[in-house]
Amino acid sequence: MRRRLLLSYLSLTLFVLLALELPLGLSFANAERRRLTGQVQTEAFALSLRADEALKMPGPEADAVLGTLVRAFRRQAGYGAVVTDGTGRVIASAGRGEPDPGTLIADRPEIDAALRGRQGTRAHGYGSDDVVSVAVPVFTGNDTSGAVRVTSSTEVVADRTRSHWFLLAGLGGVVALVVLLVSTLLARSFTRPLAALDAGAARLGEGDLGARVPVPDDPPELRGLANSFNATAERLETLVRSQQAFVADASHQLRTPLAALSLRLENLEAEGPDFRVDDLEAALAEVRRLARLVDGLLVLARAEQASAATATVGLRELVDGRVDAWSVVAAERGVGLVTAVDDLAVRSTPGRLEQVLDNLLSNALDVSPVGTTIEVAAAPAGATVRLSVRDHGPGMTAEQRTRAFDRFWRADPTRKGPNGGRGGGQEGHGGFGLGLAIVQRLVVADGGTITLADTPGGGLSVVLELPAARLPAPVPA
Repeated sequence: MRRRLLLSYLSLTLFVLLALELPLGLSFANAERRRLTGQVQTEAFALSLRADEALKMPGPEADAVLGTLVRAFRRQAGYGAVVTDGTGRVIASAGRGEPDPGTLIADRPEIDAALRGRQGTRAHGYGSDDVVSVAVPVFTGNDTSGAVRVTSSTEVVADRTRSHWFLLAGLGGVVALVVLLVSTLLARSFTRPLAALDAGAARLGEGDLGARVPVPDDPPELRGLANSFNATAERLETLVRSQQAFVADASHQLRTPLAALSLRLENLEAEGPDFRVDDLEAALAEVRRLARLVDGLLVLARAEQASAATATVGLRELVDGRVDAWSVVAAERGVGLVTAVDDLAVRSTPGRLEQVLDNLLSNALDVSPVGTTIEVAAAPAGATVRLSVRDHGPGMTAEQRTRAFDRFWRADPTRKGPNGGRGGGQEGHGGFGLGLAIVQRLVVADGGTITLADTPGGGLSVVLELPAARLPAPVPA
């Protein structure tokens, strides 16, 4: 990627340099050529003014004066010069390659234009050199008495143009070098975080769950990418650690009922046909206990999966249905069930809230003394709905509440509830410490929160904060 960034920067720089320097160089070359032509034209007019008087003299005298004039011009200006009469015959000449006196050059385009009373300019080659010639007429009164041609080599222009191109090339090279250095720094600033991300991803792929990458200040896209990578790595580490802990805890919890069941079956085998019925009942009880544990683990595993699609769920009908289902058990245990639910709705996955309430009511019934009540209430709380289940049992200490949502955690077995359950409401799923763990994961999966608090007068209150929703409008009859 760094190479591509450098190539893109340099390509753009070279394009800009060519777009700027090519017109500048060509413009300079044209300006130099026009300047040379202007100088030659000026010198030609000056020479024609001086040749005007000489052409008025008699023939031999005019030839001598004009010869002296063009030779002096050659020495002073450095240009070649030719003076012709009205027929285009050379009278005097000076300079390399100029025609000798007496040569007829009326057929030259610039001479022909000058003899017609106009200025003539021609650029042409002479040997290995390129020259520019300017011819102007010489007037005697209103008549053209001759022509003056001044010729100059364009080598000076070529040298200046060449020097200018070298200067532009050097300037472009300096600019390209600066751009290369700056581009290298910029490319490194871009690719360094990407290299760190690549190394972090490689470490994460090799099993290093603690792999994290530094978050750069700029650019914002890479900063967001680094934050996303770290969040993903952290989430992955949490999931893997949770899965490892789940497997370890499940293995530990399954070992005890399996060992007890194995022992019961060995006793039945040793007793042969004369086995005792209570041994068979004990073995069946262990099987049922093991089945409850496996069911709880499956529910917990499903609760930790990704959230399913949520829907609008009416609370009053749902709470009334679950309270009615548990009313028989509550009546057997001498506990009352009271509801205070407004006409509210929440966003939840269908079936999850029923499971949450079943766990909470089961836990509450296990610890509620005879003659007390369990209150289920729901009320709006801003953008959420607060649903609470309160009992009047032994409650939990602050330390117990911090661990109540841990899988397989159970309160002190000596703290029995009045109906035989252990204190703290952690036995809602067969006494394995899975009830509140399942409830928490189901609630969090729906975007809610769960907290534990003391009930006024004693007991435990489980408070759920669930995303609020609007009930659908009733259909008119």
